[in-house]
Amino acid sequence: MNKLLAQIAKFGVVGMIAFIIDYVIYRIFNVVFESTGFSTVFPQYYLISALLGFTVSVIANYILSFKFVFERKEDMSRKKEFVIFLVLSIIGLGINEICLFIGFDIIYLNWAWLQGIMSAGFAKDVFFKFGATGVVMVYNFISRKIFLEKK
Repeated sequence: MNKLLAQIAKFGVVGMIAFIIDYVIYRIFNVVFESTGFSTVFPQYYLISALLGFTVSVIANYILSFKFVFERKEDMSRKKEFVIFLVLSIIGLGINEICLFIGFDIIYLNWAWLQGIMSAGFAKDVFFKFGATGVVMVYNFISRKIFLEKK
């Protein structure tokens, strides 16, 4: 049990590093898209920002996860390991995008009382982004433990 708790703690640290990378890139591209007017052409521009942040953070997450968190399977090639990691991460990205879309476009934009207690920027860039990250973090730990870690 102590080994599992230590592993969860290490996963949390690696996840925070990956989240910071993801979040900084997400925010940078949101600002770029908003300042260039792209946000008026494509109102769901934040989904593109999320994809770009994800792409960079998944590489860092892969490297750090197998350096500090998970024990590699000796009988699995690094190429196969990365492909599985990438597929699991893409599923996580899908979960993230769905959570952001449901949270902002369906819940926030249709509930006036929610708009009264938080700004659209806070809802999109903090509240629903952090919520989506929490959901995906649980999924990532469980799926990687099942499919990638040495038994």
